[in-house]
Amino acid sequence: MTDMQIYNTLTRRKEPFTPIEPGRVRMYVCGMTVYDYCHLGHARVMVAFDVITRYLRHRGYDVTYVRNVTDIDDKILRRADENGETIASLTERMIEAMHEDEARLGVLAPDQEPRATRHIDDIIAMIETLMAKGYAYAADNGDVYYRVRRFEGYGKLNNRDLDEMRSGARIEVDEHKEDPLDFVLWKAAKPGEASWPSPWGEGRPGWHIECSAMSKCCLGETFDIHGGGPDLTFPHHENEIAQSEAANGKPFVNTWMHAGAVRVNHEKMSKSLGNFFTIREVLEHHDPEVVRYLLVASHYRSAINYAPESLADARKSLERFYNSLAGLSLEGLSLDGLSQEGRPYHGQSREEAAALGGAGAVVEGVDSDFDRRFTAAMDDDFNTAGALSVLFDLARELNRTKKEAPDQAPALAAELRRLGGILGLLQQDPALFLKAGAGELPLSEAEIQAKIDERAAAKKAKDFATADGIRDELAALGIILKDSREGTGWVFERPEA
Repeated sequence: MTDMQIYNTLTRRKEPFTPIEPGRVRMYVCGMTVYDYCHLGHARVMVAFDVITRYLRHRGYDVTYVRNVTDIDDKILRRADENGETIASLTERMIEAMHEDEARLGVLAPDQEPRATRHIDDIIAMIETLMAKGYAYAADNGDVYYRVRRFEGYGKLNNRDLDEMRSGARIEVDEHKEDPLDFVLWKAAKPGEASWPSPWGEGRPGWHIECSAMSKCCLGETFDIHGGGPDLTFPHHENEIAQSEAANGKPFVNTWMHAGAVRVNHEKMSKSLGNFFTIREVLEHHDPEVVRYLLVASHYRSAINYAPESLADARKSLERFYNSLAGLSLEGLSLDGLSQEGRPYHGQSREEAAALGGAGAVVEGVDSDFDRRFTAAMDDDFNTAGALSVLFDLARELNRTKKEAPDQAPALAAELRRLGGILGLLQQDPALFLKAGAGELPLSEAEIQAKIDERAAAKKAKDFATADGIRDELAALGIILKDSREGTGWVFERPEA
């Protein structure tokens, strides 16, 4: 297995990836705070680390993928109160919706999905360790805080020093803190709030300590990869490092990875700007695979612009692939283990999830150069843009082969679907995808079929000029006829503007 290079946020450079245990990867990704429906920024992180998981499995690694759920938080308390429902009712409803959204986007379920409220004892134990080592203290208001200045190296993930943070940060004044930079580990409960008993009184965990405790419980004191969104490097991940390394006395994570942001029409996504979209709002109007393609087409660390024209470009790209696959018998060519609908089910076993990563073998009879180039791109910090360029080359070769050596086309189609499946793409029935994207057809399907029947009658009468004229008439409208032994089908290709 050749070296993979992964960009490490901590060192700010690409590094050869060497797991702690040969052949095994332990990865933790910060998940959602479940007080509302997931938005496009969440989709970006979901899909980015889904591709990373799929590819690591494709390369033969035994991956344990953990993505947590924050199910107790100030926002959750406020939203439940606003809705007049219990916290459990709100969080269960939002978790179910999250699972629905990720399944529609073709995102594999993580191997473990720990919830903060189910790890209260682990959280309290870690806080007690930090207090015993002098890294934390109980304030007279019942809160427990972390002593930031006590941890040598605080700020290393973000390349900041403490004085810079103190002068440049907007820090909430809290008279109970020893230092304004200190952050809360345990919050004393206010009257009527959800709470748990602790050595410091009734309360609930602070946000940062949850991930330190849950990742240790699921993956151990030191693990391979920690990921998340672009807004988590500071203070959340910085605080995780400080908590975990102080408590455990060991390095926390070897490789830190962060997905890029989503911008809407080149502006930051924000409810105040009116450009905030949930995943389910977007999927009401767009095929899930089109949205996934948009999220996969750019390198995971780069920002993505969500706009009508970018979605239109994503659909056109997928149409190019599916037009290449159209007209071929694709029985048995879905090699990535997805369901018939091209969507994985949430809650599958680890064995089933591993199968979803795709088989590593090259399809027999196909020039392995496509596989080598695809692998080289993905080994270079999961360069999906480079990998997709290889798939476009493969699609062009498939188009040529369909005309010049049709008996060799099925093997190329199998390779295209296999490599596409590693990215979670190209697993739908081509005809169904192309027809679903037709939108406002220039003719009804009944009218198209009538034209096909008229053409068939002309061919039977050996009136080839009329038959060719009907074919050209439909082609001018973007309706491309596909003749085969089973009869004549069609796909819709939007005419170039």
